[in-house]
Amino acid sequence: MRIARRTFTALGPVAALGLLAACGNDEGGSGGTSNGGSGGGEGDFVTDLTFGTGGTGGVYYPLGGEYATIYENNIDGITVNYTDSGASVENIGKIFQGEWQLGISQSDTANAAVTGDGEFEGAQVDNLGWIAALYPEAAHIVTLAGTGIETVADLAGKRIAVGDVGSGTRNVSDAILAAAGIEEGGYEPFEQDFASSLNLLRDGNIEASIFVVGTPTGSLGDLAATNDVKLVSMDEAEAQGVADSSLYEVYTIEPDAYDFLTEPVTTLSVAAALVGSTTQISPDLAYGITKATFEHAETITLPQGDLISHDYALFGRGDVPLHPGAEKYYQEQGLL
Repeated sequence: MRIARRTFTALGPVAALGLLAACGNDEGGSGGTSNGGSGGGEGDFVTDLTFGTGGTGGVYYPLGGEYATIYENNIDGITVNYTDSGASVENIGKIFQGEWQLGISQSDTANAAVTGDGEFEGAQVDNLGWIAALYPEAAHIVTLAGTGIETVADLAGKRIAVGDVGSGTRNVSDAILAAAGIEEGGYEPFEQDFASSLNLLRDGNIEASIFVVGTPTGSLGDLAATNDVKLVSMDEAEAQGVADSSLYEVYTIEPDAYDFLTEPVTTLSVAAALVGSTTQISPDLAYGITKATFEHAETITLPQGDLISHDYALFGRGDVPLHPGAEKYYQEQGLL
C-alpha cells in the first residue's frame, strides 16, 4: 500500500471557503456544477482512492492506515492511499474538489458541509455521502499542574491550542469556551494539530489544549509519563446546554481511560465518521467499503476498534445523505 504525501498546505477558514466556492463555480475543474458540487456520473467513478485522515499524532491517521490495508485486502481491484491532513474540513474540501475520495470527519463538520453552515457557509457540499459512524470522539481539555486552571472559566486570558486549521476541533473549542462565557478575544488561540499542541503544552508555550479525539489516546498517556497532566471537566449544566443546541452529546471520560485520572470528566463528544464521494466512489464500491468496515473491525489494533459496530453506524448522521452503497448495506442488515 502506498502512502500519499500531503498535496497542499492546510488553508485558513476564509481561504478554504474561497477555494471551495471557486471550485463550485469552475466549469472546467473537477467540481462541476455551478451550485457547488460535482455533477458526476458513472464515468467519473474511480478505483484508485485517496483517503484523507488527520494529523499523525491523533487517531484518524493510524486508523485510516489500518482501514486502507483492510480495503485493499478485501475489495478486488482497488488501491487506497491514505494521507495525513488537517482532518475534517480539509478532508471534506478535498472530496468536494474531486481530489480525494474518502475521508474521516467529525459528524458535526460533515453536517455543516452538506447544509452550508459554519465554515462551509456559501460553499454547500453536495457530493458527500455518509458511510459509517466509527466511534465517539471526546473533547479533551488538557492542562498541566501549576497553570492554575481548574475549571473551563479559568481558561479566560490563557494561551490555548484550539485545533488545527481545517479540523472540526475548533468548532467544539469555541462552543466549550463560549458556554463558560469566554468569547473570541478573551484568550490567545493557537491553531495547532494534536501532536504540536501537546509539545507546546509540554514546553510551557501554551497553558491548555483542547482537542477532540477517540478515548483513550496514547499521545496523552505519553505526555503524562513525564508531566503532571490534568483534564478539565465542564460544568454539567453548561455541557448539557451546548448539547441541547447542537449535534454534540454530553460525554463522560471515565477514570479508567487514563492512569492519571482519579474521577470522571464531563465533556462533549461527536462521532468520528467515514465519508466518501458520491460522484467518484461507485455504489458497488461504497457497499464493499461499508461491509469491510464492520466485518473486519476486529482486526483494528487501536482501542477504538472495539467501539466500531452496527449499533453506532448511523449516530450523528443528521442531514448527511447516506452513500447509496452504504444505504444498500444497511438495508440488508435491517438497520434502515
